[in-house]
Amino acid sequence: MLCAGIVGLPNVGKSTLFNAVTQSRKAMAANYRFCTIDPNHGIVTVPDERLEVLSKISGSQKLVPSVFEFVDIAGLVKGASQGEGLGNQFLGHIREVNAIVQVVRCFENSDIEHVMDSVDPIRDIEVINTELLLADLDAVQKRRLKQQKMAKSGDKKAQAELDLIDRLEPHMSNGQFAFSLEMTAEEQSVLKGFFLLTAKPTLFVCNVAEDELAAPENNPWVGKVREYVKNHHGTRSVVVSAEIEAELVTLSAEERDEYLAALGVKQPGSVDLIKEAYYLLGLRTYLTTGEKETRAWTITAGDKAPAAAGVIHSDFEKSFISAETVSFDDLVACGSFAKARELGKLRTEGKEYVVQDGDVMEFKTFL
Repeated sequence: MLCAGIVGLPNVGKSTLFNAVTQSRKAMAANYRFCTIDPNHGIVTVPDERLEVLSKISGSQKLVPSVFEFVDIAGLVKGASQGEGLGNQFLGHIREVNAIVQVVRCFENSDIEHVMDSVDPIRDIEVINTELLLADLDAVQKRRLKQQKMAKSGDKKAQAELDLIDRLEPHMSNGQFAFSLEMTAEEQSVLKGFFLLTAKPTLFVCNVAEDELAAPENNPWVGKVREYVKNHHGTRSVVVSAEIEAELVTLSAEERDEYLAALGVKQPGSVDLIKEAYYLLGLRTYLTTGEKETRAWTITAGDKAPAAAGVIHSDFEKSFISAETVSFDDLVACGSFAKARELGKLRTEGKEYVVQDGDVMEFKTFL
């Protein structure tokens, strides 16, 4: 199962947020540095409003959503790449995840210590980014020394790595993440074997105060973070209040709705966070529905129909014949499978069909 690692400076709300989105209390959340040492793992349910809509069309008895994994990783500090604050250990934990969710503090609270003694999310992002870059540069330089010896003996794979390192090292030395280097498909394949921190897709999370969630645009730090990550990383940011998320976990569904309404918020920030992290990992969802259940199945973007069938059972991929397919929007607009078929919206797709997010599918196999 693919996983997203929650990282950031100490005391920015990582563990509180992890406990909330995983609806657990695995991670210790305390007002002191390094209260987390070992990474905490938790399964996250992906919010998907389409399931309930489909269940009404099919009269399903139960709903089964998609899931993936979050990992809460201890806070990094300046000097982590040199071992400061158990940095080498924590950076190693980040190497094991598939994507990074970097949490930055965008609120003032004199009762919660800030490791840098003041609130400045852009500075905090740059501290974390610098440590990731330094750790990667060290890894690349060590890899160069190893591959140089092998390339001299005529190893073509080693030479390909050296050619990439020759372009990658100066790029990273200029403060650029590995993922932003223009590469051929072959080079991208080589890069995967480097397991670099700065090659991982990253999402940024602005942790705001409870009374700021309804209108985050009024928080000046949120705007700065959005602009910074867009211009420097070409990626997105979401706004959450870890304080609110922690409170919501303790409430009933009715109490949660009342609490959010009182705050002027339609849904908790964790909904956007989970959905964005899911997409960041390259995950997509197709749906099946019937009287027994309506279920969301997780695939990787670009998967073809046989691979999607294999998610249900490996034998389905081997014995795949075709897939009856209709988009969620088309099915809802038609109101039934019979009407979708009548209007030509229900299609028969073959082995080369690339499954789209939200496809509603039924597979035909030799079994």
